Amino acid sequence: MKLLGATAVEDKLQDGVPQTIEQLAKADIKIWVLTGDKQETAENIGYSCNMLREEMKDIFIVSANTAEGVKEELQRKMCPEAAEEPSVIKSRAGLFWLKKTKTVQDEKVDGDYGLIINGHSLAVALEKNLRLELLRTACMCQTVICCRVTPLQKAQVVQLVKKYKQAVTLAIGDGANDVSMIKAAHIGVGISGQEGMQAVLSSDFSFAQFRYLQRLLLVHGRWSYIRMCKFLGYFFYKNFTFTLVQFWYSFFCGFSAQTVYDEWFITCYNLVYTALPVLGLSLFDQDVNDRWSLQHPQLYCPGQKNQYFNKKAFASCVMHSCYSSLILFFIPWAAMRDTVRDDGKDIANYQSFALLTQTCLLIVVFTQLCLDTYYWSAVNHFFVWGSIAAYFAITFTMYSNGMFYIFTSTFPFVGTARNSLNQPNVWLTIFLSSLLCILPVVAFRFILIQLRPTINDKVRKHLRQTLKPSGLLSPAPRRLLRRRSTRSGYAFSHSQGYGELITSQNFLMKRPLKRASLFPQTDSPIFQNQPQHYRTITEESEESPSP
Repeated sequence: MKLLGATAVEDKLQDGVPQTIEQLAKADIKIWVLTGDKQETAENIGYSCNMLREEMKDIFIVSANTAEGVKEELQRKMCPEAAEEPSVIKSRAGLFWLKKTKTVQDEKVDGDYGLIINGHSLAVALEKNLRLELLRTACMCQTVICCRVTPLQKAQVVQLVKKYKQAVTLAIGDGANDVSMIKAAHIGVGISGQEGMQAVLSSDFSFAQFRYLQRLLLVHGRWSYIRMCKFLGYFFYKNFTFTLVQFWYSFFCGFSAQTVYDEWFITCYNLVYTALPVLGLSLFDQDVNDRWSLQHPQLYCPGQKNQYFNKKAFASCVMHSCYSSLILFFIPWAAMRDTVRDDGKDIANYQSFALLTQTCLLIVVFTQLCLDTYYWSAVNHFFVWGSIAAYFAITFTMYSNGMFYIFTSTFPFVGTARNSLNQPNVWLTIFLSSLLCILPVVAFRFILIQLRPTINDKVRKHLRQTLKPSGLLSPAPRRLLRRRSTRSGYAFSHSQGYGELITSQNFLMKRPLKRASLFPQTDSPIFQNQPQHYRTITEESEESPSP
């Protein structure tokens, strides 16, 4: 046969894939490649997208087909120093620690390793007696590539990581063979590419380019996590402080049903006064802008370790609330106990004490919110100052003499605001209570930043140092020139193909043809340049008798 042409399917990496994988690797995100391509193709893809690098200490390939061979390669060939059985830590999690969990302990090795395992070896390694060994060895490697795997094996690998690493998994794919993997992961991302919409319809998020994953995780995902943690911490703080003040008051009212606050203040506290400021915090706050978030992927690491909100942070929030509630109750109580007005009348009464306590509470929680806010916008200013103005406007309106003639039984604190807030000692008590609540927090944060700064503190300090006197940001630092890779972005196999086998005559089957009359004469001009084997079959077929 004469070769007239060749056709192929273009399988080229999208734009920005190597840079995205490099950034995610700096953020301590483990990336595993689960593909159905051949081993040579998967290896070339690993080099093209910077997962496999020339400076790696070694790249190991697991290709055994038996359980003994796979175990031998996983234990001794790859990591001889870790030939013992993997250590499994049993613990409890979930609500009231009712869920039993098993976690494979991480082990560190010297240098960066890469692991490439094919589908046959993976099928053996995913068995019950070898899956922990596979997970332990794969986690010690910097890069893991599973090639020639089936859609079911992709889902099994994701489930293995979910069960024994207690980590949040994200699966991203663009074809129908990735649907099972996307559904098995905690978060599924589908790419609307050239292979249909099955992955997109089965995913939680969808976009057109793989490089968009970088901004989704390092910018919006990190911002969302920080905002949620701040929202939870502040929400617990303001409500614990609000409730514990009532708890201390119960010792002085004989544990009766009397409240330390006005009943209308209790109704409006979470509904009107503190609703919008915490909403603005949870929607617009950002510690670092998007450009610096992409330039410093290490900012993503604290979120992986649950440093922003955990049991320790919750306990710290409870202790902070207890301290604030003690100050907010006993300082006003001690200040108004033997205090008189300018005209010599006694100011110590229940209504004045309640108004003073709730005013101190609101000022303290708003000041704490301002300390927790890193990014101030017009919306945040409007919510904070508008809520403070709304409190005083509602207080003076409900406690005025005009409301007494309209709703006598509804607003019992008539004239309290006018008679209490015009005294200098009341405002001095508010200032003293707020100062005692906020000053320790500021001092503690200042000392903590000086002694144990986090990655966020270091980046914000560097950001402030790059500010010009005019207040504009200096140009972004130039990236270092990278060594140009000699590998292409196409998923070609660099090993020897089957061209020689195809052009040879070894694989052709010699069998008699049923009707020789269907073939033209071999002396025709079109047969002069054909292979000798084809002519021999034709001549033998013409000589053989028909059945």
